[in-house]
Amino acid sequence: MKTEDGRQTAGIRPQARQQRKWAVAVLAVAVLACGFYWMRARGGETPVRTVPVMSVTAATVVVQDVPVRLRANGTVTARQTVDVRPQISSTIRAVHIKEGDTVKAGQLLFSLDARMDEANLKKVQAQVTKDEADLANARRTLARTKQLIAEHFVSQSALDTAQSAVDSLTAQVQADRAAISASQVAVDYNQIRAGIDGRTGAINVHPGSLVTPGGAPLVTITQIDPIDISFTLPERELAELQAARAGGPVTVTATLGNTGQTATGQLSFIDNAVDSQTGTIRLKAAYENRDAKLWPGMYLNVAVTGRVLKQVTVVPPQAVLTGPDGKFVYVIGADRKVTARPVRVGYVEGKLAVVEGVAAGTRVVQEGAENLRPGNLVAEAARSGADAQAGVQANAAPAAPSAKTP
Repeated sequence: MKTEDGRQTAGIRPQARQQRKWAVAVLAVAVLACGFYWMRARGGETPVRTVPVMSVTAATVVVQDVPVRLRANGTVTARQTVDVRPQISSTIRAVHIKEGDTVKAGQLLFSLDARMDEANLKKVQAQVTKDEADLANARRTLARTKQLIAEHFVSQSALDTAQSAVDSLTAQVQADRAAISASQVAVDYNQIRAGIDGRTGAINVHPGSLVTPGGAPLVTITQIDPIDISFTLPERELAELQAARAGGPVTVTATLGNTGQTATGQLSFIDNAVDSQTGTIRLKAAYENRDAKLWPGMYLNVAVTGRVLKQVTVVPPQAVLTGPDGKFVYVIGADRKVTARPVRVGYVEGKLAVVEGVAAGTRVVQEGAENLRPGNLVAEAARSGADAQAGVQANAAPAAPSAKTP
């Protein structure tokens, strides 16, 4: 194509397109610049960043005495258990107790058929009455013989005979009285009485049952109050136990299964030898058991209170965490930010942990530290009360949802 002056126009169009592209780019830059200045004119503020606040419960580090407890598994054992058996072969005439009754020593339990023994007792009682009468007559004869020999009416042999009759009947009366005692014992054997205070088990006989001394027990009586708990501890604890016992009664606390109930007794027995196979020593603790909470054969946990750690630093055990460098706690600063403080744990007992590395009065995170990181902002959640055993008081400050920082 040619222009009016006859020149070619083929290269004009590409040049025009390139100029238009540059114009669009310049316009875009201008628009962005205007937007930037417009935003600054709107207020000049930078965007805010919301930092989350972690809700935790906190505790105050305290100093207090902490008893050291040695823990073991124990079994309740009756101090006395008596299998009641008859001392003679006979037939049960009456049962005077019920299964599970609480009985006292000397209380009548069973009556046997005593008719034969009672008849024998009456027989020997009659015999002694006869022999006593014969003895009285012999003594009178002896007295008359002595009078007659003084008057020389009888010989000395008559006196000797009278004296011999008195001596013989005196011995016979003594034998009769011994027979009465034996017969009375036989009669008493028909009255079976409790030998100890305790609780009866299952009754194995009924009226009419034939019983023998070598047969099965009629009933078993188990002493319930007082009662013992048997347990073992490693031999390495023996020296500490002996030292504690030398200083006074050693308290042993028993926990009853899942009920949470406890019973407090005193260490009453340390065995005289260590079991060489297990490396343990057997012990017993004595308990009053008026309410019958402890039952023979029960399996429970016991804690022996030995020495006492004096004025040590205490925190709740859940406040102590484990990291790559060891144990630590999260300390809450005045700015409500947490920092990790390394600690050394010396002893853990129940709801308290004895630590070194943190000062008394310091606030530490007790619960809610799972997702914390050093520098996190925290708010202390309110709690209903304090942990009395650990001596830790909870802060009741309200929790804040979030905070803003520039």
